Amino acid sequence: MEQNNMNNVKSKADNNMNSQVFASCSFSSLGLHPTLCDQLKERLGFEVPTLVQAEAIPVVLSGRHVLVNAATGTGKTVAYLSPIIHHLQNSNPRIQRSDGTFALVLVPTHELCMQVYEILLKLLHRFHWIVPGYIMGGENRSKEKARLRKGISILVATPGRLLDHLKNTSSFLHTNLRWIIFDEADRILELGFGKDIEQILTVLGTKQDKSVSKENATSRTPEFQTQNLLLSATLNEKVNHLAKISLENPVMIGLDEKKIQQNVNDDHAVSVRSDVFDRLGEYSKGLSASTEEYKFPSQLVQRYIKVPCGSRLVVLLSILKHLFEREASQKIVVFFSTCDAVDFHYSLISKFHWPPISQSEVELRKMFLGCKTLRLHGNMNHEDRKTTFQTFKTEKSALLLSTDVSARGLDIPKVRCIIQYDSPGEATEYVHRVGRTARLGEKGDSLLFLQPVEIDYLKDLENHGVMLTEYPLLKLLESFPLYGLKRPVKKFVSVEMHPWVLSLQKALESFISIESTVRKLAMDAFWSWVRAYTAHRGELKQIFMVKKLHLGHVAKSFALKDQPSVVNKSFQKQIKKRKRDEKQKGHSKKRRVAKY
Repeated sequence: MEQNNMNNVKSKADNNMNSQVFASCSFSSLGLHPTLCDQLKERLGFEVPTLVQAEAIPVVLSGRHVLVNAATGTGKTVAYLSPIIHHLQNSNPRIQRSDGTFALVLVPTHELCMQVYEILLKLLHRFHWIVPGYIMGGENRSKEKARLRKGISILVATPGRLLDHLKNTSSFLHTNLRWIIFDEADRILELGFGKDIEQILTVLGTKQDKSVSKENATSRTPEFQTQNLLLSATLNEKVNHLAKISLENPVMIGLDEKKIQQNVNDDHAVSVRSDVFDRLGEYSKGLSASTEEYKFPSQLVQRYIKVPCGSRLVVLLSILKHLFEREASQKIVVFFSTCDAVDFHYSLISKFHWPPISQSEVELRKMFLGCKTLRLHGNMNHEDRKTTFQTFKTEKSALLLSTDVSARGLDIPKVRCIIQYDSPGEATEYVHRVGRTARLGEKGDSLLFLQPVEIDYLKDLENHGVMLTEYPLLKLLESFPLYGLKRPVKKFVSVEMHPWVLSLQKALESFISIESTVRKLAMDAFWSWVRAYTAHRGELKQIFMVKKLHLGHVAKSFALKDQPSVVNKSFQKQIKKRKRDEKQKGHSKKRRVAKY
């Protein structure tokens, strides 16, 4: 009966409903406690549930294992936390801190760990006897141990640190464990936590291994029947494997049932009899990296901008200047491929002044970008990362420069625009990056930077249903003052020869040549960018080819007048070595043919 209700909910929703609220029902009608419903409204601003919440909450309340496949920004966190809190507050006798951990939430990153913990704090405001907590790498282990000894009812954790405490903290009480949640499961696996997860499930005695009889199982038998939930924005074979070992006869939410059937064996009889995991496996195989289509909120405007390599930096700064001058109060996230690139651009934007000749002394001292600028990447220490994340969340207007550490699961309010300055590579990463904006019905823009030699990447995105329109770059450049320089007479002029681009590039290069600290950062960023560019895998190697790049132009994109010689020499050595190896292979083949 419950499953039929779920199907009815699905049939009423159109393709764009995932990011919209499901106005035909309320949280109380889904079965949640009235006080919890009040907290969802007062503390988190949820008047009515989203579609994913409307589908998932009744199933989670029922005790079934669940696999949720839904787009980012659809309210998945509330979909699993609220039923857990409902059950815990309803326990009789009332649970105590000394009872230990009842629910485990596994997340891939520090930032997502803190975010889930903060949502818990808000939802538990009226349920003070339910204690939330978190453990993660980078935190003081002895302090975590003390908190675990006292007792944590709902524990949010990164996999590595959780496994550490399961093995080495004897005071960690988890015999009352009833829920295990894998949030952003695809990202957890991408970061290499697969083996840790398997060990965690074995230690907790919840691994689904049908090849081992209960009599021969070496892991402990849990006191309670645990309910496991797996949430993932994308599906692949690794996620399917995790579902197999962690879920028992799960309800699948967010999956298109028609597509599942199309991807399963054409033989209808086999399809009907097949196990849920076989169907999921066939589905994930059918949706290969080159064919899987993704859904986006209808209010998300997606565009690309074609920029010559040497003009990339000028165009980025120009777009940021335009956006913040047009609307001062907004948040923008710019994604880079490396930590060094984030550090360089952060230092440059924080220090660079625009020095046109006709301005007064007051204007000379004015920053080129007047917005508050923050940075975030994996090489920063934990406290700095936490401070940056909290600051960006609370600021009304700010610019965040980040690696993909910000691309998964983070719910940052009011992000108006996402700029992918460096290509995301796999289409799944594109999806997660743009998922930081246009969340829960809010408007959002995304802009993808591409060099002319990379334009075929658009075809790869189109294979996934991602359609981008071109950004009017020349129109933007024409809007900037030229401070005494003549505007081009021709209606069309190339981007790299536009007077605004030339003058700003010259100013940036002069600034870098004077500022030795920033110049060192620019060189480091150049080296790491080239290395990252060579790391594209599979079919993307045919699009992002280092051979097609002019390294002198790449250097200009870091405001360097000349390409760093060390990189040039080592890169040239690599090319010569590759050619030499290819020749040797060719000669050896000829010798073999001659011999035989």
